Amino acid sequence: MSFSFFQSPGLCALRAFFVLATVALLTGCVMAQDDKLLDEKSTTNVAAPRLGQRPSDAQVVTFAKLALKNIHKEYPNKPNDVLVDDASVMTPKKLHPAFYGCFDWHSSVHGHWMLVKILKDYPDCSIGDEIRAALAVNLTAENLLAEKEYFSLHQHRSFERTYGWAWYFKLCEELHGWDDPQGKQWRDSLRPLEQLLVQRTKDYLPKLSFPIRTGIHPDTGFGLAFSLDYARKIGDKELEQAIVKRAKEFYAADRDYPTRYEPSGQDFFSSCLNEADLMRRVLTQDEFSQWLDQFLPGLKDGDCGNILTPAEVSDVTDGYIVHLAGLDLSRAWCMRGIANALPKGDPRGERLLKSSDAHAATGFRYVFSGHYEGEHWLASFAIYLLGESAIQD
Repeated sequence: MSFSFFQSPGLCALRAFFVLATVALLTGCVMAQDDKLLDEKSTTNVAAPRLGQRPSDAQVVTFAKLALKNIHKEYPNKPNDVLVDDASVMTPKKLHPAFYGCFDWHSSVHGHWMLVKILKDYPDCSIGDEIRAALAVNLTAENLLAEKEYFSLHQHRSFERTYGWAWYFKLCEELHGWDDPQGKQWRDSLRPLEQLLVQRTKDYLPKLSFPIRTGIHPDTGFGLAFSLDYARKIGDKELEQAIVKRAKEFYAADRDYPTRYEPSGQDFFSSCLNEADLMRRVLTQDEFSQWLDQFLPGLKDGDCGNILTPAEVSDVTDGYIVHLAGLDLSRAWCMRGIANALPKGDPRGERLLKSSDAHAATGFRYVFSGHYEGEHWLASFAIYLLGESAIQD
């Protein structure tokens, strides 16, 4: 068969037809998967939840199973310890008998928070007994005392500051006042380390001369927001006043945030939106509306750089690149909080809610990637977003 045959107009047209048909088929398959909780390696085919709608039992179970799989998974593990001497070299479980799973300490803490949140918000879920059994193994008085002793060392005074501290406060806040026998036991077990971290926070805030603006763990806006929620829930007026004072000192005069510089390639937070989400907690509605006008003047006409556009994850197997999935989810909850703090009918709020929905839909796609790099932590971000959505809408 001659080479010229393959170049004939008829065959070229036929080949073009098959190419276009294949592209159309693949595009249809991708679009059909948009509401699924993942890519082609997804560990679940359960449809993703939608903000403002109560998740089904199957959806709740899929989220819970990720945390249940990981809170007792000791390896791989990324410790961030200061080695004081030879005796400091220990396995993760010996160092952190309560929070040794989920790759790192803070992810383990918010994995535990997520499971408590599910028990409280979905008390009839079919996986409740399994959740209780798993939490009972880790949240013992003995284990939490060992965690407190670890933090008591001078060399560990800044360990997990302030991201891990904030999630620990969120766990305490979730259990506080819960009329549940097991919940009360877990709440009491958390108190020794809780008291230490509260004092550490009170000591730290006056020393922090400038806010830390970053898209990852140390971001001050996030840490202060979660810590403020905790202080108000448990009634610690001293802590609440210290946080409100620092928030206003750090952020009240901010103007024209440079949105064009977000995100960075490994962000799981928007420092911009974290800041605004904090300030809506410390200002009146009128004050916050005026502050937001100065902070994000372009929000009125949608000129906010990339902040309103969801981020795609190019590689779910890269532990830093997959942070962008968390960025989608955390942006979504910040946007909802900011929007609901604005007057009804404010076009800025409507724009933020629309973007929040888009971010949530994108972020949910990556939660169940089948890869540990994201699966050890993203479900807790998703559950927090769903909880905030249900409260605010």
